[in-house]
Amino acid sequence: MNYETWRPIYERILNDFGFDREADERGRDVLAELTRPFDLARFDVADRTVAIAGAGPSLTDADQLDRARDADAVFAASTAADELRDEGVGVDCMVTDLDKNPDTARRLTESGTPVVAHAHGDNVPAVREWVPRFDAESVLATTQARPVAHVRNFGGFTDGDRAAFLADHLGAAGLRFVGWDFDDPDVDETKARKLEWAERLLRWLESRRGEEFDVLDGRREGIDVSGFPR
Repeated sequence: MNYETWRPIYERILNDFGFDREADERGRDVLAELTRPFDLARFDVADRTVAIAGAGPSLTDADQLDRARDADAVFAASTAADELRDEGVGVDCMVTDLDKNPDTARRLTESGTPVVAHAHGDNVPAVREWVPRFDAESVLATTQARPVAHVRNFGGFTDGDRAAFLADHLGAAGLRFVGWDFDDPDVDETKARKLEWAERLLRWLESRRGEEFDVLDGRREGIDVSGFPR
């Protein structure tokens, strides 16, 4: 993802949620100080199918677990990593902003599993507390602001859709979505709005890939991506 392509969407997100760009940039800079360059060649997913696991309540349904198992690789968002591992499904990458299960991320890095650690304006204390505990060789640092040094921006906003944008960047042939529940009634208002953005971003991503994601079937026509870059 070229940042200049991503920037107009990022600015819309900032305006929608009232986020502070400078706070995001400060978080990015802290993360840069605590991490080192990551070798993307460690991800062997080019021309393969990647399951993008969300942390929704449907994740542990039998059909969802089977779809994850049958994929060539699994990128898990946040607590989806715990759920999948508890069910015996291997995780090839965890994507997290450290808000729920940072100790899982620590253990994964120590076992050599890459963790995409994301910094934004609201999670700097968690970044400072947890990232130094990770095995630095297995940390890929990301930001939603302008990338600097080795801190990357592949696109995306929530852990789940950022995992999808990463897989796209890495050349995945197909993206398979499991554990995604856009209409989860148990989330709060802010999380519901974030899920709306995730839905819009996936719609944008599928149009850029020329691929239709089945997670958007029955919803696609109602998703507003007007004004998104082509």
